[in-house]
Amino acid sequence: MNKRILKNIDWSILVCVLILVLIGLVALYSATIDSGLDEFKKQCMWICISIPILILILFVDYNIIARISPYLYGLSIILLIAVLFTGAINGAKSWFNIGFFAFQPAETAKIFVIILVSSVIVNIQKRSRKEINKPLKLAMVLGIVLLPVLLIVMQPDYGTAIAYILSLVLILFVAGIDKKYIIVSLLLLVTLLPIMYFFILPDHAKSRIDVYLNPNLDPRGAGYNIIQSKIAIGAGKLFGMGWLKGTQTHLGFLYPKTTDFIFSMIGEELGFITCGLIVVVYVVLITKAINIAKNARDELGSYIAMGIVGVLLFHIIENIGMTIGLLPITGVPLPFISYGGTSLLTNFILIGLLLNISARSKKNLFTK
Repeated sequence: MNKRILKNIDWSILVCVLILVLIGLVALYSATIDSGLDEFKKQCMWICISIPILILILFVDYNIIARISPYLYGLSIILLIAVLFTGAINGAKSWFNIGFFAFQPAETAKIFVIILVSSVIVNIQKRSRKEINKPLKLAMVLGIVLLPVLLIVMQPDYGTAIAYILSLVLILFVAGIDKKYIIVSLLLLVTLLPIMYFFILPDHAKSRIDVYLNPNLDPRGAGYNIIQSKIAIGAGKLFGMGWLKGTQTHLGFLYPKTTDFIFSMIGEELGFITCGLIVVVYVVLITKAINIAKNARDELGSYIAMGIVGVLLFHIIENIGMTIGLLPITGVPLPFISYGGTSLLTNFILIGLLLNISARSKKNLFTK
């Protein structure tokens, strides 16, 4: 059975992940060489932890994982509530400090929210696919996602919260949600955005939006990071200033260079060619993930795969977009490249689920 699983998985996804991880390690080595390589070493440790977990996820049928997802979801909610009572780090209560590393429950909760939502929708649609369009059943699905989103917004961590919402949108789209709900949602969004800006968003969030529209409003304060980011990327030109030779990176102008702005650091030292390669690899990865969703053996696999696409797609677009000034800064990591143990582990698990669904894309794989 294991041989059949290995034969059927989409190996090109692992190749994409390997390329991104290697680029990330090269970048992290340069970014941390002046500070003792601490984050580089921790990232290597998390890679070693994440690989066995990916393999474990690959060989356990995702339908079995779906059966225990309500319990894992419940545990995630408890952790998201508990983290609100911890001390703030950089203005957000998002991490549990455990010994020499920090754990971010909002990251791992993505996995269980995607699986539970997908499982619930499948159960709703047992009688008919149109069942998802009944208001009460749709409200139940929305509630599963909106509860953790609300808790994450309270941290506050708006970027991660949006990743949950985009994931839900893609799952519902594939599940066949009525277009009227999409139209109404868009109208509500357009209506609520000004209200949120003037009456709901805290001052620091408003400041990020203002600076996004015009970084020169506060070049030494809220606009500093994005200005330095664009300087770094522009300085790299086509081939970069050279590995370990980035001035913005090593003179301390680019911050945080190992997480939010690692793409800027890569642009400065390795140039447009490497940045372009990263984008191409991401496009291939997302395209392969969508194909897995299309060819899944059942609707559960299809929905889980599209939920994963939503999470990865948001992080990729938002992180790269904010570093070049096209999107507001939200502090989301670049998948497989940015430093961050919980984020890296979560992404490896998501890839494990994609490979799991890919390996079981042929009907009756486990019944022969």
